Amino acid sequence: MLFNSLEFFIFLPIVFVLYWFVFGKNLKFQNFLIVIASYVFYGWWDWRFLSLIIFSSFVDYGIGVLLSKEIIPKKRKAWLWTSICINIGFLGFFKYYNFFVESFVASFTFFGAEISASTLNIILPVGISFYTFQTLSYTIDVYNKKLEPTKDLIAFLAFVSFFPQLVAGPIERATNLLPQFYVKRQFVYAKAVDGVRQVIWGLFKKVVIADNCAKYANIIFNNSDDYYGSTLLLGAFLFAFQIYCDFSGYSDIAIGISKFFGFNLMQNFAFPYFSRDIAEFWRRWHISLSTWFRDYIYIPLGGSRGSLKKKIRNVFIIFLVSGFWHGANWTFIIWGGLNALYFLPLLLAKKNRVNTDLVAENRLLPNFREVLQMLVTFFITLLAWVFFRANSVTHAFTYLKDMLNGSLFSRPAIIPYTVLFFVMVFIAIEWVGRHGQYALERIDQINRPLRWCLYLILIMLMFIFNGEEQAFIYFQF
Repeated sequence: MLFNSLEFFIFLPIVFVLYWFVFGKNLKFQNFLIVIASYVFYGWWDWRFLSLIIFSSFVDYGIGVLLSKEIIPKKRKAWLWTSICINIGFLGFFKYYNFFVESFVASFTFFGAEISASTLNIILPVGISFYTFQTLSYTIDVYNKKLEPTKDLIAFLAFVSFFPQLVAGPIERATNLLPQFYVKRQFVYAKAVDGVRQVIWGLFKKVVIADNCAKYANIIFNNSDDYYGSTLLLGAFLFAFQIYCDFSGYSDIAIGISKFFGFNLMQNFAFPYFSRDIAEFWRRWHISLSTWFRDYIYIPLGGSRGSLKKKIRNVFIIFLVSGFWHGANWTFIIWGGLNALYFLPLLLAKKNRVNTDLVAENRLLPNFREVLQMLVTFFITLLAWVFFRANSVTHAFTYLKDMLNGSLFSRPAIIPYTVLFFVMVFIAIEWVGRHGQYALERIDQINRPLRWCLYLILIMLMFIFNGEEQAFIYFQF
């Protein structure tokens, strides 16, 4: 069920009314409703995959209970690895089985040995990468005694399957989201209004910016051999805003909807294209995933402590794993490795924590140095996005070769003026609103007539420029 679909616009009010007006006085019933609603929401694509999320939930709930009773370190570690192996095993089979088989065959072919191996027609369950990491965070935190294991099965099932963020995040930590299911929620009008505002902004980003950028980015990437460098650069630029507005738009909608039901989710994007270096970019892009890798992989490996060799190893591990998480294709692994190369000089020079403040803090406009830093960071990020979007490694290298030559300065064969205009307007709104959790958070500081005019304009644009309904990009991850 897509957030921007008619089915969801029918589904959401029904759940809202039942949640507050029928079961509002009973916390257990509210949590149970969330579980049922989440399973309906998830099963709308394919009800058969409900068995996976239910099985994963029961496994980690049970292991959490066992960890609370076990005091012998070796047995506790055995239970932890049971959870990790089961969850990663499911993820590995559905997402990576064919990749490993094909890579295995290709490696032997490269050395002149012909072997045959069968791949399977495997359907990737929507959201498996997200809820797998979410439930793993619970088991790991219980093992590390950062969280008391829950005895409330319904609350735990609701935590794992919470429908607003189930299929594309944010990847919530058990320490943040699970306790919110233990306490009675109160309907707060101001919070709900803020949620509506964030949903409107998220839908605008998805429907007006991302989907319309996608139309031209797809044309250019799918026919890249037919275009000169300037058009290819435009295609990469449009894809950069497609993926940002698509994914951050989903996060805004998920966070906003959660506010309707009295929940607070973590911020997942913090205006990453205003970053002044690649380290700042990764602190602002897909925050829930990057902090998950930081806390559960990077820091346990030693982080930025230890010898120079270990620092370099840890950086490459974290970025390569991040690339592999995104998809079973060498393009994603190279994308991760390229970002590691971008990050490494900052780490070695001990400048990876330089830009931790907000760009142009308390100023309307950035200075020349900040503009240059943001442009350079955006450009190298854009180059990496080519690998993310390309159909193959060969396609990505060919695309970059054809883009970065003298034809880069020619007139593009395709110039979607309307789309580019809205991208520029979008950038301006994001810049003005960069002090908030999302661009429109502080819009209530302007007078009501202007505020309502902006809301109406955004909604009208969604109806006018609502093209072909497209699934969110991160559904495939």
